[in-house]
Amino acid sequence: MTPGPDLQQLINTIKTDAGSDDELEQLATAAATISELTTTGDAALGFFVDRARGSGKSWVEISAVLGVSKQAAHKRFADSWTARPAFERYTQRARSVVQAAADIARARNHDFIGTEHLLLGMYKEPGAIAAKVLVKHGITDESVLRAVDVESPAAEPSTEPKELDAENPPYTRRAAHVLQGAVGEALTLGHNYVGTEHLLLAFYRDQAGIATKILLDQGLDESAAWTDIRAALEGFKK
Repeated sequence: MTPGPDLQQLINTIKTDAGSDDELEQLATAAATISELTTTGDAALGFFVDRARGSGKSWVEISAVLGVSKQAAHKRFADSWTARPAFERYTQRARSVVQAAADIARARNHDFIGTEHLLLGMYKEPGAIAAKVLVKHGITDESVLRAVDVESPAAEPSTEPKELDAENPPYTRRAAHVLQGAVGEALTLGHNYVGTEHLLLAFYRDQAGIATKILLDQGLDESAAWTDIRAALEGFKK
């Protein structure tokens, strides 16, 4: 394992970043740096906790590895499975995907928004990174729709159709987890925004989700998704 910076290296980096000998400016830089490191570290740890939960590991097993009580582990990491998603950092394209998911759910007479709807929603933004990665691997909207029809068939129209609440849409537990997990994926990549690429990566946090099953069945595993997304992001920098 590659060692992180020791205390003196961190202090020297903060002084350099501050660009001043003023103690308050150095303190402000130190506070911002430590906050960023803590946020990123929590996101990275949360990523692996998510993977363990998604593979069926219990909170008892996870808490034993972390060296904390089951209650402490659950309180710290369970929110991403239940909390209402926050969209402040979402790009316009990522928000469009989420809105498209709601429209797709409504068209299929579903009164919930699941990971399958989010996956189908990605094709409404064909110029975004996620859709480009999917199409590159031959995963088209038609092939995904066929798979969704098997896993989550459209419902019969109701005589009293239910409207999806725009202020508090009924995301499934797994869909909410993906929407929250996308923020963690963005932090892991050092981004201050959440794009469609982060949503795509967040699917892999839970191997039991319908969207993840479809992606794996159609040949796009997490490693390939990461490789293509990184290549696309590097392309934007050039």
